[in-house]
Amino acid sequence: MLRTAPSCLFHMFFVFLVLSSMSSIAQSTARSMTKEEYVEKYKDLAISDMYEFGIPASIKLAQGILESGHGNSQLAREAHNHFGIKCHDWNGEKLYYDDDAPQECFRKYNNAAQSYKDHSVFLTTRSRYDFLFDLETTDYKGWSRGLKKAGYATNPRYADLLIRLIEDLELYRYDISSEKIHPGKSNHSRSQGKVGERETDTLTLETRHKIFTNNGCKYIIAQEGDDFNSIAHEFNIYPFQIWKYNELSKKDKLSEGEMVYIVRKKGKGTEAFHVTKTGDNMRTISQIYGIRLSKLYRLNRMQKGKEPFPGQVIWLQMKKPLE
Repeated sequence: MLRTAPSCLFHMFFVFLVLSSMSSIAQSTARSMTKEEYVEKYKDLAISDMYEFGIPASIKLAQGILESGHGNSQLAREAHNHFGIKCHDWNGEKLYYDDDAPQECFRKYNNAAQSYKDHSVFLTTRSRYDFLFDLETTDYKGWSRGLKKAGYATNPRYADLLIRLIEDLELYRYDISSEKIHPGKSNHSRSQGKVGERETDTLTLETRHKIFTNNGCKYIIAQEGDDFNSIAHEFNIYPFQIWKYNELSKKDKLSEGEMVYIVRKKGKGTEAFHVTKTGDNMRTISQIYGIRLSKLYRLNRMQKGKEPFPGQVIWLQMKKPLE
């Protein structure tokens, strides 16, 4: 027995070293996802969000790579936070982390899909990002520069870093022109699956409202008792999309007989001009012609919130010439 004891001890020590080595390798592998592996893992989430929210897939992936260290940062590993979104008005779980200041509050998610979805909601519900949605979904350079301009990040090279990632990894190949994206319906191979909790095919359902088209945009006429939730449920989209598409706030109420767009309006109209009458305002004009309100202000070189006077010519297709 005395002769075999050293052999047993050596064997146990050898097994311990092997197991420790395997554990270290596993931990190292978990910490070192490559950029290419990140893209392969999360590209479907980015593409689905592009169809639902109009944010280029290339931008989602590039921001995810940059903000999360391609999935390897503490925020990404411990909080599934891939976009560095801080708490703000967040009511969910939180993670405190040293960033620009010590122990800043960041949003914590159950999985990466929640982080991707919340990033889309974050961009579509904050007015400072509104101008980005006037850009084509294939204009990744415009989106990159716009995110920096809107203050998404403090790094002065933020736009250049996003563009470099998109071009080096050829992320632009996942972007689809907004003109080719059927509103609410994905042509992507996962179109029969679910985006979050909701089917991507939304406007082929049987509905109680008749669907009309104006300037290529689908809308309905509000009936008594309609609200954002009921319309969103009927067309299988999100309530915030209804008030966002119609330049309303979530506190607004719908009126019977009101035009309610169920897809995003266009950047210009089918007619060249509109001559205002008493009672006209910029939002009613934007609804009548199916033009986004922010775009209507820019076409007419008007400050947001300013209203036209009776008899004023409102430009609907081309930008008003400088006087």
